Amino acid sequence: MSWSDLFYPGNPQRRERLIRKSQELRELMKNNFRATNQLIEALKEHLGLSFRRVVLNEKDTVKENCDVIIERIREIQAEVKKIDQQMKAKLEPTLYEKLKNMSLSVPDYQLFSGVVSAVCGITALASIVLVAWLITNGYILTNITLTFGLIGTGIMATVVVGVLFMGIGMIIGAILGGIERDQLERALEEYDRALEEFRPASEKYQDSITYVRIRLAMSQ
Repeated sequence: MSWSDLFYPGNPQRRERLIRKSQELRELMKNNFRATNQLIEALKEHLGLSFRRVVLNEKDTVKENCDVIIERIREIQAEVKKIDQQMKAKLEPTLYEKLKNMSLSVPDYQLFSGVVSAVCGITALASIVLVAWLITNGYILTNITLTFGLIGTGIMATVVVGVLFMGIGMIIGAILGGIERDQLERALEEYDRALEEFRPASEKYQDSITYVRIRLAMSQ
């Protein structure tokens, strides 16, 4: 037992909590990178849009990895925005609103598919499903970039991702440079705030991409 543990007997538990939260952060990042690559594959297959895959580099810091996925999602958003603007210009206002509210009827959907064909040069049902999903779920892409931005500016930003699955000593050293009680508590508080936002945003992002992939598979 270290001298600090004698003065602060709660430190071992704090360290354990910190390592669990660090590992949760890494897993959430890993899952979001995988979901983004699944979206990239769908965009290439059904809309002919090409984006480089994202890779979680364990030799880079949390911030550097956050910057990579934020950049790629913003590239996707830029293309979605172009499609959305053209769709809005070509669709009747009431039909566009129905699309945004996800309340298209069968006749509405037929009109919508005709505009998709004119804008994107595609007629496949799966492609139409993907365009509709992209336009109505753009906020999900925005939310995940905001949460990655939050993670990339906090106390964990400068930690190398690979360290997040290493021993307690390496994590403590990388994050804190010490094991004082106040430092541990501040780190835990920041992790709690970050994960409180990152966890639900990650789940919604991954679930949404899983949903559209199932829809795409069913429409082929």
